Amino acid sequence: MKFYAVIIAVSSILAVGQLCPQLAAAPCNNIATTVQCEGVYAGHLQGICLDGQNSIFWCFTTTLVKTDQAGRLLKKIPVASHHGDLCYNDNKIYVAVNLGKFNTHDKADSWIYIYSALDLTELARHKVSEVVHGAGGIAYHDGRFIVVGGLPSDVQENYAYEYDRNFKFVKRHVISSGYTLMGIQTAAHSQGHWWFGCYDAPPTMLKVDESFKVVKKYPIDCALGIVGQSDNSFLVARGSVSMKKHGGSLIVMDADAIKGLIEQNQNKKL
Repeated sequence: MKFYAVIIAVSSILAVGQLCPQLAAAPCNNIATTVQCEGVYAGHLQGICLDGQNSIFWCFTTTLVKTDQAGRLLKKIPVASHHGDLCYNDNKIYVAVNLGKFNTHDKADSWIYIYSALDLTELARHKVSEVVHGAGGIAYHDGRFIVVGGLPSDVQENYAYEYDRNFKFVKRHVISSGYTLMGIQTAAHSQGHWWFGCYDAPPTMLKVDESFKVVKKYPIDCALGIVGQSDNSFLVARGSVSMKKHGGSLIVMDADAIKGLIEQNQNKKL
């Protein structure tokens, strides 16, 4: 009898593990190949996230898109400009939104918009006025949201704004990164670190520890989206433009101690 009880308990734990997006931000079902998002859109790609089951969410500035893991369109809705990077938690999609100006000292109008991951119905909005240079990116980890965004050209450090689950402001973290062009665009937490994508020339990726100390800066482009997967790989977004319409795709990358991230098909050739 005790033996069967143990089996049932272990089975229950495994079942909960399959629902890990409801308990943590890390996805369960990993994507192992390049994904092309169906359709083209007026705005360029701002960020991506996964629900850990079968869906990918893409934000194209003024259009929020849901696809399956193969990139086939499931749902899209028009949204206010500027919808930026996004993250998933507990069956909801959280998007960093700035209705004002970016990269200024006092003209931002920063919000977090929340949508149902099921059908993209808008559920709530939270003003995050602490993000004074314009909210542009968001990530979730360990019960807290981290919001990042724009940066005036005369500021030589970036900021990560921490909020609890109800978007009560907790703390502003200083990231001693030096100036990065228009601040930080995308954010993700994986493998015990924060990963931040910046534009710059060449592009810059910041690898930051739990205390928001910069571990290293890499010349890697993940400014259009980055998310960690449960197998320790990453999905990194790429953008395209044709006839003033924008597309998006994902490539699979692995962490590398020297290069930061390496595309998987390149890694296999080494």
